[in-house]
Amino acid sequence: MPLFEIETDAHIIITWAENEDNASSVANKCYPTEGILRLTKRPRDSWVISKGVLGITDSRADPCSVARDCLAKASGDKVHAIRLYMHETGTDLEQARKVIESNMVMGW
Repeated sequence: MPLFEIETDAHIIITWAENEDNASSVANKCYPTEGILRLTKRPRDSWVISKGVLGITDSRADPCSVARDCLAKASGDKVHAIRLYMHETGTDLEQARKVIESNMVMGW
């Protein structure tokens, strides 16, 4: 089954679907109030996100482990987890937000 990348007004969805119509239905079902800006069939069956692109380049600590720990301490509360991450790592708000949101998507 092909992998599709669907960009809406506020989200990027990665999903497997039989065709573009089914991929559109996934986006419309998940985010019915958002318009689809772009729908692309990916050339391969996997998706990779570069930590460098997200601004996660500090090799002193594993940012994903720290983020998951902060999310657990915050009981999944994103704002509280971001504050905890900033406090524990000394990163700025934007970097902390990226790391926490990336790990929320992965199902921490």
